[in-house]
Amino acid sequence: MSENFNEIESLIKDNPSKDLRLYTLGRFEAIVEGYSVDKKYWGRDKTLQLLQFLINARHRGGLHKEQIVNRLWEDSNKVSGDRDFKVAMHGINKALEPNRPNRTDPKYVLRQGLTYQLNMEYIWLDLDIMEKLIEMGNNFINNQKDKAIQAYTAAIKLYEGPFLPERMYEDWCSEERERIQVITLSGIINLAELLIPSNPMESIRLSKSALLIDKTWEDAYRIQMEAYLVNGNRPQALRTYAECEKVLDEEFGISPLPRTKALLKSIEQIS
Repeated sequence: MSENFNEIESLIKDNPSKDLRLYTLGRFEAIVEGYSVDKKYWGRDKTLQLLQFLINARHRGGLHKEQIVNRLWEDSNKVSGDRDFKVAMHGINKALEPNRPNRTDPKYVLRQGLTYQLNMEYIWLDLDIMEKLIEMGNNFINNQKDKAIQAYTAAIKLYEGPFLPERMYEDWCSEERERIQVITLSGIINLAELLIPSNPMESIRLSKSALLIDKTWEDAYRIQMEAYLVNGNRPQALRTYAECEKVLDEEFGISPLPRTKALLKSIEQIS
């Protein structure tokens, strides 16, 4: 058990080789060698936009400068786009490495010709760690439930809100935000389901937190129903089904799945 916990902790805690920590879930913060980068050091918002765009594109390899400018500042012309990119890239490197010697390559942004990408070898990123922890939980959910619970719990603690909330209306990060939301909901639901026998009230709390992310997530209602039943609160289980039915009808014009209806029937048959 302690070995499992240490494996989880090693993902979360400070890693000397990854001396830049980036927080993107519910807030944006960069911590370099233990010190948070103050907002004033970013200068213009375009500097943060560029860094956040590179975070969003971290798995795509190097992106050409022109691609980046066209996605971020599509209304700019070639001259203004090149200028904005140069100023923003300088701002990133200056904020993250204020004492970097002249004529040395940046540590956190890799450049090859006109292509750019983050050097993830030196970067700890909250959403990547959360995803690894949820994947770990998924791998052990059937045969090592205690380890799965540890991994899911650690993952959910990292989720403080949606990905890059200050870019909520930017289309370049909407796909990643939706992907992370689905992964997060799956982790919350899996943990809630595992805890039903031992801690039904925590299962209820977790399922309610899932519904704050997406009020139409039917699994969350079903887990609440099961947890209320284990806790001896049959009326609340029935009310939860009614709420599920109402939300699904209002949002999509559909009824609950057969599995949810079957659970309702079994609750109704309890004398």
